[in-house]
Amino acid sequence: MQASVTEARKKLRLGVNIDHVATVRNARGSAYPEPLRAALLAQQAGAEGITAHLREDRRHIVDSDIAALMAHLTIPLNFEMAATAEMQAIALAHRPHAVCLVPEKREERTTEGGLDILREERRLAAYVAPLRDAGCRVSIFIAPDRAQIEAAVRIKAPVIELHTGAYCDHHAQGHMAERDAELVRLAEMAAFAHSLGLEVHAGHGLTYDTVTPIARLPEVAELNIGHFLIGEAIFTGLTAAIAEMRRLMDEARL
Repeated sequence: MQASVTEARKKLRLGVNIDHVATVRNARGSAYPEPLRAALLAQQAGAEGITAHLREDRRHIVDSDIAALMAHLTIPLNFEMAATAEMQAIALAHRPHAVCLVPEKREERTTEGGLDILREERRLAAYVAPLRDAGCRVSIFIAPDRAQIEAAVRIKAPVIELHTGAYCDHHAQGHMAERDAELVRLAEMAAFAHSLGLEVHAGHGLTYDTVTPIARLPEVAELNIGHFLIGEAIFTGLTAAIAEMRRLMDEARL
């Protein structure tokens, strides 16, 4: 049975991405700052989940970080990863609460765009199955596109995460007409995905200035936010940064 929009409205969760704590650590090749410490602070500050992206080149999060997070967190770990055999084996070994499949290119600074399910639908269906069978909540990071959402249903991924990067980029660049058009697209595709029985998440590039319209979308159950919160924490501390984001999300839902 599909959840009602009223029910979905009550479930807006905040997942905090700690990748760039590891970026700062790795810049000096030291053990500090420790991603696990950031995750535990986020947990205490009210985050409902922690996101960590283990990349092929280990540019920020490394294997030992995933092991430490699994051992010490009491809130869900959302394990972001490319759809490769290596990452599938790591996910199956740890069995995190959630696995989010994302596109990955070595030359990119951060994830660019959503995963193209249509291009490799058969492979992804086979790839998702053992993760789902192992008890992981499988999410696919995609652009707000009707055909990709329909493909997510066909490969039996129960969750999609809508890429909010274009919306946030238009806002930052002052392209307000384009920003508003992208927001309409996100709203329409969130409603469409929800109507098909998918759980809808959103994330990428969200800030205090851009989060409210996304948090108001009643079908969205979870927001995953990282780079902005870690950057803001330099000035205000991680607990205060998360508290302010949580306040804006809660006000939006009212």
